[in-house]
Amino acid sequence: MTDDAPADRQWRLVREESRSGPMNMALDEIAAETAADGGPRTVRVYQWEPSTLSLGYRQEPETVDWAFCEDEKVTVTRRQTGGGGIYHDEFGDISYSITAPADELPSRLLDCYHLLCTPVLDGFERMGVAADFADEELPAIHQPACYLRELHPAHDVVAGGRKISGNAQYRRRDAVIQHGSLTYSVLADEHLGVFADPGIDAERFRERVTGIDEQADISREDAVSALEAALGEWVDAEEGQWTDEELERARARAQEKYESEEWVQRRAESR
Repeated sequence: MTDDAPADRQWRLVREESRSGPMNMALDEIAAETAADGGPRTVRVYQWEPSTLSLGYRQEPETVDWAFCEDEKVTVTRRQTGGGGIYHDEFGDISYSITAPADELPSRLLDCYHLLCTPVLDGFERMGVAADFADEELPAIHQPACYLRELHPAHDVVAGGRKISGNAQYRRRDAVIQHGSLTYSVLADEHLGVFADPGIDAERFRERVTGIDEQADISREDAVSALEAALGEWVDAEEGQWTDEELERARARAQEKYESEEWVQRRAESR
C-alpha cells in the first residue's frame, strides 16, 4: 500500500464464507464504511450461495433471462461497479474484495488497479497459473456479459490468452472498494443461460474464457487457500471476522438495497 498509510491501522483477512449475493455486496459496502470510520481495512474471499448473477451498475434489466434465473434458483442482484453481468456459480467462481480508505491508495485509477491486483496475480502464481493483465484489447463478443465484453489491459486478467479474472472498483468519497471474480471452473451453459439471447454458444464462450482447473492441477479448496494467503501476506493482515454490528448493518443494507426490486430492476436512465 502507500508508504504513508498509518502503521496503527490494521488489516483483517476474512476467509472464504458462503453468503447470498445481496449480502456479499452489502458486506463490501459495510467494510468500506468501517475502514473510512477508523476501523480495520479488509481483504476477504467469498462464495455466492445460491449461485448469483450480479449485474453491472448500468446494465439494463432486459438483458437478463429472468425465467431461466427463476427456474434455476439463480439470485439476481446489482453491483455498485460497472461492466457487464457475471454469473457467480457456487463452485465455479471465487470472489474477493479489498477495502481501504481512499487517501491511502493511488488517486489515478490505472495505478490503483495495478496496485490492488498485485495479490491477485500472486495468488494465481501460487496456484501454478501463468496469468497476467491482458496485453491487448479484444472486441466484445456479447456486451451484457462481463466475461465476453472487450478485454481491457487495465483490469482484465488472462491465462493462455483467455480471460480468467475480472476486477472492478468504485470510490466513495472516503474509501475504495475493489472486488473481483476468479473463474475456477468454466460453466459455459449456465453462464450463458442467465442472459437473454446471448447469441453465442458454449464453444465460443470457452474460446474467450478459461478456468483455474483448466490451467493448473489444483482443487478449488487449495485455490481459495492460495488466494487467501496472497491477500493476507500482501498487507500483513490478521485473521479476523465481522463484528455483530457490521453483520446487522449488512443484513439491513442487503434487504433495503441489494434485494430490492427498485435497485435490481432499475434502468440506466434512472441513475
